[in-house]
Amino acid sequence: MSKALDVLETALTETNLRKLLAIPNYSVHRFVAEAINLCKPMKVFICNDTKMDTEYIRRTAIARGEETPLANPYHTVHFDGLHDQARDKESTIYLVPEGENLGEQLTQMNREKGLKIVQTRLDGSMDNKKMVVRFFCLGPLDSPFSIPVVQITDSFYVAHSEDLLYRRGYEYFRRLADDKEIFWMLHSSGKLIHSVSTDWKKRGVMIDYKENTVYSMNTQYAGNTIGLKKLALRLAIRKADRESWLAEHMFLMAVHGPSQRRTYFTGAFPSGCGKTSTSMVRGNTIVGDDLTYLKIIDGKVRAANVERGIFGIIRSITQKDDPVIWDVLHSNQPTIFSNVLITEDETPRWLDDGNEPPSGGINYSGEWFPGKIDKNGEEIPYAHNNARYTIGLEGLANLDDALDDLRGVEVGGIIYGGRDTNTWVPVQQSFDWTHGVVTMGASLESETTFATLGPSGVRKFQPFSNLDFISIPLGKYIQNHLDFGNNVKHTPCIFSVNYFLKDKEGNYISDKLDKMVWLKWMEQRVHGDVNAIKTPTGYIPIYEDLRELFKCHLDKEYSRNEYNSQFTIRIPELLEKIDRIESIYRRTVPDTPRIFFDVLIEQRSRLLETQHDLGKYLLPSAFG
Repeated sequence: MSKALDVLETALTETNLRKLLAIPNYSVHRFVAEAINLCKPMKVFICNDTKMDTEYIRRTAIARGEETPLANPYHTVHFDGLHDQARDKESTIYLVPEGENLGEQLTQMNREKGLKIVQTRLDGSMDNKKMVVRFFCLGPLDSPFSIPVVQITDSFYVAHSEDLLYRRGYEYFRRLADDKEIFWMLHSSGKLIHSVSTDWKKRGVMIDYKENTVYSMNTQYAGNTIGLKKLALRLAIRKADRESWLAEHMFLMAVHGPSQRRTYFTGAFPSGCGKTSTSMVRGNTIVGDDLTYLKIIDGKVRAANVERGIFGIIRSITQKDDPVIWDVLHSNQPTIFSNVLITEDETPRWLDDGNEPPSGGINYSGEWFPGKIDKNGEEIPYAHNNARYTIGLEGLANLDDALDDLRGVEVGGIIYGGRDTNTWVPVQQSFDWTHGVVTMGASLESETTFATLGPSGVRKFQPFSNLDFISIPLGKYIQNHLDFGNNVKHTPCIFSVNYFLKDKEGNYISDKLDKMVWLKWMEQRVHGDVNAIKTPTGYIPIYEDLRELFKCHLDKEYSRNEYNSQFTIRIPELLEKIDRIESIYRRTVPDTPRIFFDVLIEQRSRLLETQHDLGKYLLPSAFG
């Protein structure tokens, strides 16, 4: 203790030292002292979550140029560097102790070698900069879901963003038990020019899961730097593995059914696939849009939102399609926009916002004008495809009152969805828990989007919409899901959805608003209010039930032709999918549970038999 205290007494002012030592946990003191020794900041600021401290962080983010004020005094904009606009999967590396292997899906490195790289890149990285130390809690405070997190960063934008996104935890840390497991996050933006990280070629995220520590270097994009988001998810998955619960990349929402009934659903969708928009569907209420912990409490599956805000993709948000988010973005609720365009009158614009394209402004490339091209001769759009907004949930008109329920909410259904142009129907229900885990969760595929670096539109294997974040061998992760369902008497129903199915001409055959009907149908299925048609891959809706739901909730006449087009069972494509999935698991996941292959083989047999008897492309009426 004396060594850490010596460092802290030297580096901290009396006020900041007093704030830190009010937290009586020696591990916290040691982590801060070690970060100071490594990063060598000019000054250290300890945030105690008072209004004065949190306002100081916001003001400093503006003063340093990390954020710029907009016409609305509650709004700011942040620009990431041209090469730092999305999560960098390739440079996110697990530090694996000698003798361990996490599987081929994960980029990994020998732990000792990786820690040497961390030491080299972070050594002196905060020279002439101020270090910010913040304390947060993942999940509701003082609940079975709570995980305390320490975030150290030299970016006031990161510290400000987390203030909107997470539950402040300074007072929680002051009463923290000495043996409570803590997640540790250390981030440095590295060398900056005009408040932008310039050493992006040395960008990296190193995950030392042995010590529950994540190091983030030479980057500012929030997905690489906000430790409590997907970085902490990787640590939480390992913790969940040890403790027999699930840490998931899922929204959490209440679908409102008949007689004021609320049924809670979680949903896993890769980024850019309708996850946030589903959780925000009109007439329902949201608990969270991105990260959920699921635990068995009193014999029931219960879930809590890890966060208290949204870091959402802003592209295509319009007043017509997304009225709740639109209203918040045009209100006085604190908001950080990132990588949008700022017009001359200091208002933000984003792609597909429902207005005429702007004539000029400032974006991530500097001064922007129509026809501006980059060094490769490619036209620069006025806002980035992956432009974002950061807000707290408290301003949402549809916020569910269970956000901070200490016991979470009981889960009625789990939804898996991705970008799939030719295979899955818009909505279907699995036969049971095991069938859903295998054929919907573990077999999820999705076309890539702009939310990660690399080409878009490529079909990728995305089990549970969590592949980028799974920090244990994939086969073990699947087995954990199977075991989790076996430990409760009544498991949640499992569904798949597909908003991106196309016809032969390449046109989408579902409307953006149709997801409301799919949600209402799933809610009724959870309670056994409607019957369904059994197909070789699961249960699909009956036409008359959907027609009634479309009329009731969208005031839309839903035709038999639309139904037949959307719910045609495409057997050749379904068989090809099974072949792809089975091949991936047999080649790359040696610890895949045997039951996984058994379920796929049974599904293939049903499809082949149906194809032999009835044909390749079947209308719902073919199944009775």
